Amino acid sequence: MQFQQLQYFVAVAETRHFTRAADLVHVAQPSLSQQIKALERELGADLFLRARGNITLTDAGEALLPLARRILADADTARHEVQELVQLRSGRVRLGATPSLCTGLLPDVLRAFHDRYPGIRLLIEEGGSHDLVRELARGALDLALVVLPLPTPSPALTTVELLREDLVVVSSPDTPRPGRDRRVVRISDLEGERLVMFRHGYDLRELTVAACRAEGFEPDFAVEGGEMDAVLGFVRAGLGVAVVPRMVAARSGRGLRVTPLARPGLHRTIALAHRSDVAPPRAARELQRMLLER
Repeated sequence: MQFQQLQYFVAVAETRHFTRAADLVHVAQPSLSQQIKALERELGADLFLRARGNITLTDAGEALLPLARRILADADTARHEVQELVQLRSGRVRLGATPSLCTGLLPDVLRAFHDRYPGIRLLIEEGGSHDLVRELARGALDLALVVLPLPTPSPALTTVELLREDLVVVSSPDTPRPGRDRRVVRISDLEGERLVMFRHGYDLRELTVAACRAEGFEPDFAVEGGEMDAVLGFVRAGLGVAVVPRMVAARSGRGLRVTPLARPGLHRTIALAHRSDVAPPRAARELQRMLLER
């Protein structure tokens, strides 16, 4: 049984005329008649009583008609749903990002994407690069913003460098400026400072601790284990200083003093990652384009 045969059958059932039905479905009348006969052979029953000038449905035709109409309607619904997705009117994007990028980079881009494609649902998952790479690999995410180099290089992922971001030191205006009140702080100036430190698995934690050790000292933690919002809150309260991305510091509003790091400073490279073996959905590709062109 072919989809086209059901279209022809319904057209004849509704017009009660083979020639008019052929015109309705834009096919030659002999071709339509042949397809109806093929359908009858497939079903093992006549569908129409063909009296001169009078076409009526047999019992088999009466039984098939509502089923054929339902199949055709379902096909139209499926076609419409696919077209909606192709034209970015509906669907979803599953995006992973580190918490600092959710705070700094994403708000403006996601607002622009939502304004352009209001029917697309945005599902955001926060996590460290290690967790996001794992979620990408198992197909739980379409795209992820990760920090390079990846904790575990994966040939199954494609990464495109997005930006290189400076890190800065934030502190409370109510406490002495870090680094003996200098306008620019060296990593070595953080020796003796109490640091508010992110939880284990956080890219910024690993980067900051590695930089301190490269200068020959172990960082002194006043508080550790927080996510980005918690770390910024603890710094505002005067519990210590923290090393955070410049974009996060710029968006954090009042209550924080921002001090640049002296050259060469600290930087991190942000990349957009997706699976190499599966093309991202159309909506995800559009978000990818907006992120790369931001």
